[in-house]
Amino acid sequence: MVVALALFTDALLYYLLVPLLPAYARAYGLSQMGVGVLFGSYSVSLLAGTYPMGRLADRVGRRRPMVWGLGGLFATTLLFAFAHSYPLLILARVLQGLSAAATWTAGLALLADHFPAQARGKAMGTAFAFANLGALLGPTVSGWLSQHHGLRAPFLLAAGLILVDALARLTLLEDVPMERDTRMGFKELLANPTIRVFAGAMAMGSGLWALLEATLPLYFDHQLHLNATAIGLAFGSAAVVHMITSPLMGGLSDRVGRKRVLMTGLVLAVVLIPLPAFVRGYGALLVAMGLAGLLASLIMSPTSPALADAVARMGSQSYASVFGILNLAYGVGLMVAPLAGSAVVQAIGLRPALVGAGLLFGAYALRVRAIRL
Repeated sequence: MVVALALFTDALLYYLLVPLLPAYARAYGLSQMGVGVLFGSYSVSLLAGTYPMGRLADRVGRRRPMVWGLGGLFATTLLFAFAHSYPLLILARVLQGLSAAATWTAGLALLADHFPAQARGKAMGTAFAFANLGALLGPTVSGWLSQHHGLRAPFLLAAGLILVDALARLTLLEDVPMERDTRMGFKELLANPTIRVFAGAMAMGSGLWALLEATLPLYFDHQLHLNATAIGLAFGSAAVVHMITSPLMGGLSDRVGRKRVLMTGLVLAVVLIPLPAFVRGYGALLVAMGLAGLLASLIMSPTSPALADAVARMGSQSYASVFGILNLAYGVGLMVAPLAGSAVVQAIGLRPALVGAGLLFGAYALRVRAIRL
């Protein structure tokens, strides 16, 4: 419950900014690059902080980094609510990313500590579902509040949510005793082929979202003549299905194995990634986007418990460190896929590019098949 609330809060706060970007651009005279730097500074600080935070959580326990992360959350909300300069907004976004680094390493490590291998997939998938719920609600809530009550209103609401989050972290979190001689370093963890392969799958899963978000909206606009609301609903259908199926696929991986669920997703990707660019009719498009949400769950839900299982088999409790690696992989996929995908689409067109992406995912299934669990 505590970790799910923490991930929900982080995702909600992250997406509160999206509808406010045009207002900040007008207020501070920002160019497209200025807006991009503001939005992207979160990812930079998350990537910079995620592995050090994971190592720290393996040394001092999970609870303290989770509590320290509250400082970044409170500072973020106050700065966004009352900042009167662009540098302060950048600072708020950086602090938010550092806080998220604590949540996504120590928080997932807590789940690995407290849940046995046969229940980890469902537990982590449930926590991810709450993060997806925050991503769904964030832009909607922020847009309505800012329109009716001003730019401060979304962050004042977030401050109230953070108080609830803080109360849960401070009163309900308990550490599992750590054995100091079981900690493992970055090189030792990456020497494990299971960790490398499943981290690569996470990069592909995050890249899948980023690729579709970067390439499909223009296609929907130019070729299908959809308005902004229809495009938003199409992506919303994918997000809703992903939110619902994330715990289901995590639970399925507990029963039939992480490798089998992941391979199923990678094989289905051959068809499901290009599908939205080939269907006819808006109803069929919503179905295709919903299947993309299911695909994301099949690929991403087994990865976190698989890495936790691998660390446990190595006789270690370095869960936070291995989730630092997983977050790095997630961030790499999120950054590389839109750039590479956009370049390929511009060179050969959307349909061939998505077909190629699907085949790439299918080929990765051969790499997953080769590992032994």
